[in-house]
Amino acid sequence: MSTVRGARERARSEVTAAIKDEAKKQLAAEGAAKLSLRAVARELGMASSALYRYFPSRDELLTALIVDAYDSVGEAAEAAHRTACADAATHLSRWVAVTCAVRDWALAHPHEYALLYGSPVPGYTAPQATIGPASRVGFALIAVVTDACRMDGLALPPLAGDLRAEAERMASELATGLPPEAVAPLIAAWSQLFGLISFEIFGQFNRVVEAREIFFREAVTELARSVGLLGARNGSKGDKGGKGPGSHG
Repeated sequence: MSTVRGARERARSEVTAAIKDEAKKQLAAEGAAKLSLRAVARELGMASSALYRYFPSRDELLTALIVDAYDSVGEAAEAAHRTACADAATHLSRWVAVTCAVRDWALAHPHEYALLYGSPVPGYTAPQATIGPASRVGFALIAVVTDACRMDGLALPPLAGDLRAEAERMASELATGLPPEAVAPLIAAWSQLFGLISFEIFGQFNRVVEAREIFFREAVTELARSVGLLGARNGSKGDKGGKGPGSHG
């Protein structure tokens, strides 16, 4: 009996993967707004009623694609962080490694990136199931900054007084191991990271930035400096040099 059940589960997994693959082709050709279960079924030679047993609605298929994409870019960021840690890289180098991994993923998966960070899909509201996967890149960046803070490798930037209450709220909800002075610029840097990548993916850098990898690395290094990661400028050696006033520890 278990053999039959195992065969059925494998078959279902294979069909599910085929549906997702065809849906990704539609995303590339038509965009998420025009994703159609009927069109997917037609291309796969399935009856629409059969496909509905796997994904009862377009929104459920979209959610599956979104979760897969967030998990994929999240794994890329986490793998880059693990590798950088194993190589005993400085905290600044870990930050650059994570951000470059996110950019590399986006360049390799532009249509999936557009699904995550492009225009909202009309009529679609992302469910709770997307929140965890969507947080993985952010948590990878938080891990870099948290490690730096623990090891006295973080120079806390000043925090405007009128921002303190919001920074304290963000710290308590998103990064309990970090002081508010680190969390506010970290959230800003996270949003600017995706702004840089989106400008490249969606063509705003065309005929503006040519040496894009060099430009990106310099930009994310400046983001690291804004967060307070040491060694981000002036050729500082490692993460111990260059501490300024207000450094943590």
